[in-house]
Amino acid sequence: MTSRARVRAPELVGKGGWLNTGGKDLSLVDFRGKIVIADFWTFCCINCLHVLDELRELEEKHRDTVVIVGVHSPKFVHEADHRAVVDAVARYEVHHPVLDDPELVTWKQYAVRAWPTLVVIDPEGYVVAQHAGEGHAHAIAKLVEELEAEHAAKGTLRRGDGPYVAPEPEAGDLRFPGKAVRLPDGHYLVADSGHHSLVELDADGETVLRRIGDGVRGLVDGPEPRFSEPQGLALVPAGLAPELGYDVVVADTVNHALRGVRLADGSVTTLAGTGKQWWQGSPTSGAAREVDLSSPWDVAFFDGRVWIAMAGVHQLWSFDPAAGTVSVAAGTTNEGLVDGPADEAWFAQPSGLAVSADGGRLWVADSETSALRWVSRGTHEVRTAVGTGLFDFGHRDGAAGQALLQHPLGVTVLPDGSVAVSDTYNHALRRYDPASGEVSTLATDLREPSGAVVVDGDIVVVESARHRLTRLRLPEEAVRVEAVAHRTQRAATEVAPGALQLDVVFSAPTGQKLDERYGPSTRLLVSATPPELLVSGAGADSALSRELVLSGEVAEGVLHVSAMAASCDDDPEIEYPACHVHQQDWGVPVRLVAGGTSRLPLVLAGME
Repeated sequence: MTSRARVRAPELVGKGGWLNTGGKDLSLVDFRGKIVIADFWTFCCINCLHVLDELRELEEKHRDTVVIVGVHSPKFVHEADHRAVVDAVARYEVHHPVLDDPELVTWKQYAVRAWPTLVVIDPEGYVVAQHAGEGHAHAIAKLVEELEAEHAAKGTLRRGDGPYVAPEPEAGDLRFPGKAVRLPDGHYLVADSGHHSLVELDADGETVLRRIGDGVRGLVDGPEPRFSEPQGLALVPAGLAPELGYDVVVADTVNHALRGVRLADGSVTTLAGTGKQWWQGSPTSGAAREVDLSSPWDVAFFDGRVWIAMAGVHQLWSFDPAAGTVSVAAGTTNEGLVDGPADEAWFAQPSGLAVSADGGRLWVADSETSALRWVSRGTHEVRTAVGTGLFDFGHRDGAAGQALLQHPLGVTVLPDGSVAVSDTYNHALRRYDPASGEVSTLATDLREPSGAVVVDGDIVVVESARHRLTRLRLPEEAVRVEAVAHRTQRAATEVAPGALQLDVVFSAPTGQKLDERYGPSTRLLVSATPPELLVSGAGADSALSRELVLSGEVAEGVLHVSAMAASCDDDPEIEYPACHVHQQDWGVPVRLVAGGTSRLPLVLAGME
């Protein structure tokens, strides 16, 4: 048995209390004898949603020895709303206890620095491992097997059911719908994400005419298809539909695929994606059915192709229906807000797309930067209309340069050329006017709006958390809203100006080693907002440790750190060793003060 550090696990505390426990409050004592995996997540975070999916198999296989505990640790103000956490747990089919920690008490006790972070606690209540980011399910599964053997031998392992209690199911035709399109006959096609299907509604927006998909999560083509949390929809231009053989393109988000739907008979074809999630080092172009995608959230026909809001890798991709190919269209996979040429721009979980009436702009709802952005036709230059970065958000109208949104998921072009933004976490519909550069509020008291469709001068909004479509008259005057501004409540790390040692901690899982067969197996990319924060140390290299030099002229900022490590089976007898990629992006708010720390450790996998 490999020796490992043992640190007593802090108590699990959260003002919002416990979910999925039948109303019972839990503490670490209740988990004694079980292997606990504490999953620090927040429901806005696409990487956190990826980890939820990664853990499903482990959760099922080790149900009698392992308890996964979700510790919900909010980034946005809306995510600190207990009702929103309840909705998110239902929306993403979280089948384990969840602690609602709106004030980040447990986050701080465990010294967590990033979403998502997984902490493994052994049956005696000691922390034995910490993993930040995605790609760790295999390593944790190996560790669980070791812990099961170790504690079974010691007599400290307790088998049996965990404390999870399923909530009562709620009936309804729609469940957390994502987006909708209006069909040529006046009906609506809705991505019924929570039911893993598409629903055709009558012109009243309520009457169900048919369902495409049987409601079971899966990736199945043909006349009896299956989806997995579909989101975005785009109508194929009328002239192309007969030639292509499908009428609607669907962003099948959790299947990491694009699907084509033929409305005549509801038959479905996979157009792009393999069903597997894209990882760093995977192909970024090629035959569409042979290239992995990552959580496509929306789609739109723009500049001769289907553009994809690839939320999982913070990029825009495009699909060429005629050639059957996909490729990256804009973005670097770095998460943030940087304008410029397509191959240099940064996005942060783009989640909504819409094309201007003249086809000259592709509008983008860039959710994690709470921004409205656009791509120009032809040049593909990226520009920002509203939004300033990852950590600033709120509800403020007025000049676009100082206006604030909060995690918008949808964007819709209005008849006058302005843009309606489904301002999801503000529960509002906002308007940006390119002519005046002004932002206003069209409607409030919506509940997590995620998309909208213009219909005969009205606007039909997808109220995702109310499980319905809501038709509104487009107002002639804006609604007056009290302005509020927020920053992410995570405390900034106090660092000293000058030299700062950055160390990314990574230990290969048991039975694996770093894969050096084809060159360096690790990668570290560092940048800063504002750029002037970093005097030196920016850029990419293979070493996971680096000395940075911070400017004494900048009072505060954010260090952006992206780390990746690839490990493979360490057994010469295995002809084709299994390899796994571990990766995480950190945005670390820092405040420069005399006497601040001169070392910044970030745990990718292992113990500091």
